[in-house]
Amino acid sequence: MNILVCISKTPDTTAKIAFTEGNTKFDENGVQWIINPYDEWYSLVRAIEIKEKDPTTNIHLITVGGPEAEPIIRKALALGGDEAIRVNINSNDSYVIAQQIATVAKQASYDLIMTGKETIDYNSACIGSMLSAILDLPFVSLANHLEMNGNTATIQREIEGGEETNEVILPMIISCQKGMAEQRIPNMRGIMAARTKPLKVLDPVATNAHTSIKEFSLPPAKTGVKLITPDQMEELVKLLKEEAKVI
Repeated sequence: MNILVCISKTPDTTAKIAFTEGNTKFDENGVQWIINPYDEWYSLVRAIEIKEKDPTTNIHLITVGGPEAEPIIRKALALGGDEAIRVNINSNDSYVIAQQIATVAKQASYDLIMTGKETIDYNSACIGSMLSAILDLPFVSLANHLEMNGNTATIQREIEGGEETNEVILPMIISCQKGMAEQRIPNMRGIMAARTKPLKVLDPVATNAHTSIKEFSLPPAKTGVKLITPDQMEELVKLLKEEAKVI
């Protein structure tokens, strides 16, 4: 089986967020970058688990970004990817990113394309569905369980009020969320091996962006907490009604 895992570079969840150039650009100074957790913990680790059961499986990684993304893709190789591809373009437009990935995927015979359910920076959750449309492949989103039986994938996903099970004939695309796998830490052997694993850099294909960022803004600062003692129930009701507006 040939698996393509999509990897995205995102700021660490503890990074201080600021903007420059009139709030039109994210300030990257001092930011620690990580693999998008949904890509790493769930889609990549599940692909590795599949490979552990079937050693003939090949795991290719792909990221769309500049040279600054290479430490991130090297970490993904250290976890267990076999080789990596970086498409040399920086873009915040989901369609541009999906088109780059789809172009690469068309040139290879991937049985399974895996993404995280979303990235933790832009939270658009668009890449999987866009890849499905461009490549004309079936797509299951928000999956939390995947089992392979030959060329048939059995996928579970949570839905409103229950759980849904799908059986899909490969090739297909899947986006993964919590429950799909458990986080792993690269070992020293994997880190050393990642240094020599292939990392191919490709030029991007010409694609028109469909969106642009007009302005960033931070959410309102959190206000202080008001503590109400048990004997102030009338005051609590008043605050809930007038300030919290929940009753």
